[in-house]
Amino acid sequence: MLSIDLTYVGSGIHEELIAHVADQEGYFEDEGVHVALRDGAVWPTERVRGGATIGLGRALLSRMTNGIPWTVLAANTHRPLFWFLARGDIKSMDDLRGRRLAVHGARTAPGCFARIVLRKHGLDPDHDVQCVERIPADYQMDLRRLRDGSIDAAYVGSTLAPEQIAAEEGLTLLSWVGDHFQIPTVGIAVDRSRIALDDPALQAVVRANKRALRTIAEQPRVAVKHIASLLNRLTMEEAQQHYERYVRPWFTGDGKVNPEAVREGVAAVAAELGVSAADADQMYLPAL
Repeated sequence: MLSIDLTYVGSGIHEELIAHVADQEGYFEDEGVHVALRDGAVWPTERVRGGATIGLGRALLSRMTNGIPWTVLAANTHRPLFWFLARGDIKSMDDLRGRRLAVHGARTAPGCFARIVLRKHGLDPDHDVQCVERIPADYQMDLRRLRDGSIDAAYVGSTLAPEQIAAEEGLTLLSWVGDHFQIPTVGIAVDRSRIALDDPALQAVVRANKRALRTIAEQPRVAVKHIASLLNRLTMEEAQQHYERYVRPWFTGDGKVNPEAVREGVAAVAAELGVSAADADQMYLPAL
């Protein structure tokens, strides 16, 4: 049997859902490939390069800043699953001025996306907001710090369902990144200097990934079942609502990238990082 490492670099359904469906529904097995799903959230990029990766955002940033020849073979969604949640009297993004926001580092993909969205709301992340940097996690500490008042808002990912958490914790959901910024953020990518694009194990993973995408598009009950298993604080009704709001309309059915989202997203990331976009958009060619 073929084998390959497949690394997710951020926990939650954003990174994990499609691989989870492919694994649980037996699609990897059908393709004759053993896939070792690895949590690389705190791994250095050098270690992530050893296998295929789900994290296209991190791949893009390391291609732009370090010249790593990442190549995308499939894209799962162009809508990053990150949200701004706030406590107390903060009811809009403008209310974040002068407040303490827990957020990923500026040179990480989620942090870069957060800064782009803050700027779209007229906020300078270096001067208008007090950014409290933290590493990716399941955001439970953010909830604790929101409760005790040590932070005013948090930028959270898809280990949480934002509407459900906001209702339970008395928080306000300020904004979803996917409403304001699009770029292929998760899928299948490899460093082609380490793994050939025609590698049989890699191609098997890509086929399984695309089959899982078709499943969540065409079989809502299966998709909701898996969302509920990953977000196990949700009822089935809440999982259905989460699917209808954030997954069904925005996850691709075929793994292809949207050229317009690539052009605009890459340009926005390059501008935020202060680097040249150069040929970064070429990394998506196999997924066109």
